[in-house]
This record gives sequence, structure tokens and C-alpha cells, in this order.
Amino acid sequence: MSRSERLLNGKFYHLFNRGIDGCDLFREPDNYEYFLNLYEKYIEPVADTYAWVLMKNHFHFLVKMKDTIDLPGFGNLEGLGNKPLHQYFSNLFNAYTKALNKKYKRTGSLFEKNFHRKLIHNNEYLKKVIVYIHQNPVHHKFCNSASDYPWSSYQTCISLKNTRLKRDAVIGWFDNLGNFEYYHERKTKTEDIEKWLEI
Repeated sequence: MSRSERLLNGKFYHLFNRGIDGCDLFREPDNYEYFLNLYEKYIEPVADTYAWVLMKNHFHFLVKMKDTIDLPGFGNLEGLGNKPLHQYFSNLFNAYTKALNKKYKRTGSLFEKNFHRKLIHNNEYLKKVIVYIHQNPVHHKFCNSASDYPWSSYQTCISLKNTRLKRDAVIGWFDNLGNFEYYHERKTKTEDIEKWLEI
């Protein structure tokens, strides 16, 4: 799993990171909400999101980097797309770290240096990553079912509410909603998926 692999436009990636030395990234519900708001601000202009989960001390995202950068109010002005794509994620992490440090009167880094990024090449891998992401809270014994955990994209996937999440594509990879739910309800050992994903 590369921490320095260059992010490329038009490619799918499994991205994840954790708190430095395993420290908590999210201490209370407001922290999760604030991180998601920052994610929308910093990442939505450069990536489409297909699945995510926020755990106490780590996170996972399945994204596809956009072909062009979509900065609201600026169109696609010449030069704005010259910033490396990973920089948008660094800006997100830095903004969140500053806010958390201020709120809890802490100093220093919050996230491990450089986030993991795994290039995804095929739909079968995409499906396994989605199940792995949504099953993460079950694996870590935060809940008994993916549907019980509030800080992941699973509930959005099975709902009809408006969302920027690429829900139709996700369900389409599983053929239909019933199959999507079936894959998530199967008793698959997370360790087996981790080995398959080379995490």
C-alpha cells in the first residue's frame, strides 16, 4: 500500500489514514460532522465519492479523482489545476487538525504523515473495497451490522435521500439493492478481505 503514489485524474482509489500513534481523530459527534463538512469543501471539487467510513482513530474513502478540477465560482481557470491532487487532501487534514487542536487545546500533528492510497483497477475490487469500508465498524466491534453505524455511507446507499455520493453507480456494481445488502450481510472475515485488498 503506497503512501506516496501520485493521484491521477480519472482513477479510482481506496484512501485511508489514522491518527498519529493511533490517537483518536473524532472524540464527539460534532467532530465527525465538522470533518465531513471540510471534506465537502476541500475534496468534492477534485473527487467523486463512492463509499466512506469514519472511525474513532481512522477513516476510509473510495473515490474517483475527477478529470477536471471543479472549483465553485472559478470555473476551470488555467493554472488552478496545477496543484497536485494529494494537496487537496493535505489541506483537508491540516484544516481539521488546526480546528481540533484549538478546540481541545492540543498541539502538533493529528494524522499519520502521508495518507495511504491504493489504485483500483477493476469492478470486483471496487465491490470488495465497498464491503470492507462499510463492514469496518462491525469488524472493530462498534456495532453488529453496517446499517447500525451512523458515520459511514452505508445508510445513504440504502436510502432515497438526496446525496452527492455516487449511490447509483455503487448499487449498479452489485446489480441491485438486494444484492448490495446481501453482500454486506454475509459473514465475510475482514481479515480475508484485508488480505485480498493487500492492506
